[in-house]
Amino acid sequence: MKNSNKKYYRSIYLLISLLITIISCDTNEPPIPPETEKPTLSLTLEDVSCIEAWIKLTTTNLELPAALTLKQFSADGDTISQILNLNTQDSLLYIDSLLPNKNYQYQVSSIQHQVLSNVITAATLDTTSHDFTFETFTFGGTAGSSTLYDVAIINENNIWAVGEIYVADTSQNGYTMYNAVHWDGIQWELMRIPFLFQGDSFYNPIYAVFAFGADDIWFGIGNLIHWNGMNYLSINIATLFPSLVNKIWGSSSNLYVVGNNGNIAHCNGTTWWRIESRTDLNINDIWGIADGNEGFNKYLAADNAMLKIDANNNLSRIDTQPGMFIHSVWGISNRLIYSAGEGVVLYKNCNWEKIDRIDVNTIYVIRGQNYNDVFGISSLGTILHFDGYSWNSINIPVENILLKLDVKENVIAGVGWQGEKAAITIIRRNN
Repeated sequence: MKNSNKKYYRSIYLLISLLITIISCDTNEPPIPPETEKPTLSLTLEDVSCIEAWIKLTTTNLELPAALTLKQFSADGDTISQILNLNTQDSLLYIDSLLPNKNYQYQVSSIQHQVLSNVITAATLDTTSHDFTFETFTFGGTAGSSTLYDVAIINENNIWAVGEIYVADTSQNGYTMYNAVHWDGIQWELMRIPFLFQGDSFYNPIYAVFAFGADDIWFGIGNLIHWNGMNYLSINIATLFPSLVNKIWGSSSNLYVVGNNGNIAHCNGTTWWRIESRTDLNINDIWGIADGNEGFNKYLAADNAMLKIDANNNLSRIDTQPGMFIHSVWGISNRLIYSAGEGVVLYKNCNWEKIDRIDVNTIYVIRGQNYNDVFGISSLGTILHFDGYSWNSINIPVENILLKLDVKENVIAGVGWQGEKAAITIIRRNN
């Protein structure tokens, strides 16, 4: 980390329209308004990362447009002032170029209106550790090419990975195909999870897994399988979802499934129905972000576009930049969404912003836990980690090709293949 005593240039960008006309000053003293009509300024901290802050500015009885002064006070005594040309009563201020694990204070004032706002403190997040160890486990490959397609971590002693694993044996076919492996904290167990149809059990490759707990796990094939703690329940959605399942997200009472050719299905806990995406693009990933109103916005990675489904299932399209493609999405705030594909590109404050510090052409998937703990799988066979301030590579064995990952606390799991064998790499943070 850079020395905190070193001077940094800081820039403050405002998510408001800039004043483009010159306002002449009236030299006459304005009349003093009644007490109830005096203007007020109020600041509220909306969100903060290691290097950024989002602050809501609320005004009342303020004559617009208005020129305000935003002051930033840091713990080392530095003060930075910025003129805000305000055109709206309420605005969201975006402040970047901060330092991790620091306290900053902010206040807005208006000389014209002789009013000061409250003082708020923004405590930036500390960075997380780049120090990891890893271990790779392989399965099958003795009777055909084996692959793990997805993984879900319930806790460090309960991990599920799914795919197709071919193991030679003395059965009639000369092999058995397993479609899942389970870690119980001591060892891995090969699993055969059935899909029941018209009284028969079918063991198909499983392409997606999403777990809410040990007794609430969803598996995606061309249909769905739900483990409820006692039984594997088969759910046939083929008529409204004619595709393999690429990814699952949600809750048992509000579940979403995405696949190729624009297929999206939703269940409210009892009934399944199709959501029309109005596209034939392959939808590779889905992630939900709380909208602040007890609902979630769902963001979908759809090749060369990002789709958004609001809490009422209204769908909109967010077009990418020319030549950009998206494999995966993740975020904890609608203000800052990570997309993976052509490197890592942020959808920040409703604009696309590529991260130039990552020298990797393709990122397959991105997941995280907070602004200071984000992971991605690169086409170079490495796992990238963002600690909130800098990116670093976790150099796992180069012969591993990883496709998906999951992260829970200090455990990260990436799945794919190694040669003819299915592979899962478990990465643990050392501190």
